[in-house]
Amino acid sequence: MNNLIIQYPYVLLLLLIIPVLWWWNVKKRSYKKYNYINWPHINAIPLKTKNIRIILFQLLPYLRLLALTFIIIAMSRPQLKNVSSSVDHEGIDIVIANDISGSMLAQDFRPNRLEAAKNIAVEFIDKRPNDRIGLVAFSGSAYTACPITYDHEILKYQLKQLKTGIIEDGTAIGDGLMIAISRLEKSEANSKVIILLTDGVNNAGYVDPLTAAEIAQNMGIHIYAIGIGTIGKAPYPFQDPFGRIVYDYVDVMIDEDLLINIAQSTDGKYFRATDNESLKKIFAEIDQLEKTRFHYSTIVSHKDIYYIPLFIAFILLIFEGLIRWAILKQRV
Repeated sequence: MNNLIIQYPYVLLLLLIIPVLWWWNVKKRSYKKYNYINWPHINAIPLKTKNIRIILFQLLPYLRLLALTFIIIAMSRPQLKNVSSSVDHEGIDIVIANDISGSMLAQDFRPNRLEAAKNIAVEFIDKRPNDRIGLVAFSGSAYTACPITYDHEILKYQLKQLKTGIIEDGTAIGDGLMIAISRLEKSEANSKVIILLTDGVNNAGYVDPLTAAEIAQNMGIHIYAIGIGTIGKAPYPFQDPFGRIVYDYVDVMIDEDLLINIAQSTDGKYFRATDNESLKKIFAEIDQLEKTRFHYSTIVSHKDIYYIPLFIAFILLIFEGLIRWAILKQRV
């Protein structure tokens, strides 16, 4: 943004003499006075032309006053001050590894564990517009639902499409972590994070979860592990022989020791979510733990523009000289 500033404002006090000089010229060089002056080179001119030249001659002192005004302004050294600000941020690359096994349909969360996790994850994504975020889904195996991206609309769309039964059932925590790690392998971000959400015990897949955690640690990836499920038993939907949905209470089995080891070995943290509110608070805490770093810089530059009023003054003086020389036939 450009702002006009005056380097030497006290010089502008000289402008106070301009009205005085203007008044003096009005007083001393009135049209009436000029009528009684004997100008031989003007008296020999026809009346119409004489009147024009007299008027032009009267303008000469005012052109000088105007030129003097611009010279004083130039002496005050006007400048354009430009202030530009820039904001740089060190974004974080995040991969959400979401369990989509059948047990995620348990209804100790509203409406169930999977939908609650998806809805709260969307809120988390909306709060981090400057980060690249990806999505991995796992059950009996794992796959990339969305690579890390700044396009959060596509990410949220893919997140909302997650459902149980897409792949074979089970809980392959190690495979889910390895796919998430592969998404961050080429990341150049200063901070790399995996948010692991699961409600069970590792019982499928090819990769040992602790081996995956060791690889993550070597790559400088922090893993925040979230165990989803109430304490005790949770209502789980079943289909009876007549095709009806019935509910039975099943034991909630989360391998917390494993998740704690995964989190601690990668300088992350383990959380236990027992309902929607606690899960929301966990995501809020992760949001605070992994903040995007912003760097603000301000550049101030000054550009002298004194040459503009100086040029105008020069043009006015040239114009005055031309009037004297070409019209009144006088020397400057």
